[in-house]
Amino acid sequence: MTQRKPQGMDFETWIDRQIREAQERGEFDDLPSAGKPLSGAGEPLEEDWWLKKKVREEEGTAGLPPSLVLRKQAETARTRALAAETDDEARAIIEKVNAEILDALRKPLSGPPLNIMPFDVEQVVRERKGSSRAE
Repeated sequence: MTQRKPQGMDFETWIDRQIREAQERGEFDDLPSAGKPLSGAGEPLEEDWWLKKKVREEEGTAGLPPSLVLRKQAETARTRALAAETDDEARAIIEKVNAEILDALRKPLSGPPLNIMPFDVEQVVRERKGSSRAE
């Protein structure tokens, strides 16, 4: 949207045209919240609403040293992998966090020692299968 509004064209018409052309190009397809109402729509905004939202998104990791944030991410990834729908999904989750752990071991993060090693992907998959049978 770096184009300038053509002279003599109404702003609303110009904006509507840009939106329509973007829709035709598919630029609004597959948006994460497609078809869902906007959160907080119609409600008054609190002061510093954006800051409070960011803190909630950070799940209490804001201000923590990177090594502690990675520990938390690893714990969350393992929990997500155990609850995954498929073995492939569980493997993908663990492999992603393992890549981050390996990177942190190569280039140490600030803060307390990381004190974690990459997960054994197949061990997590076996644990996942064991926990799904018990249910």
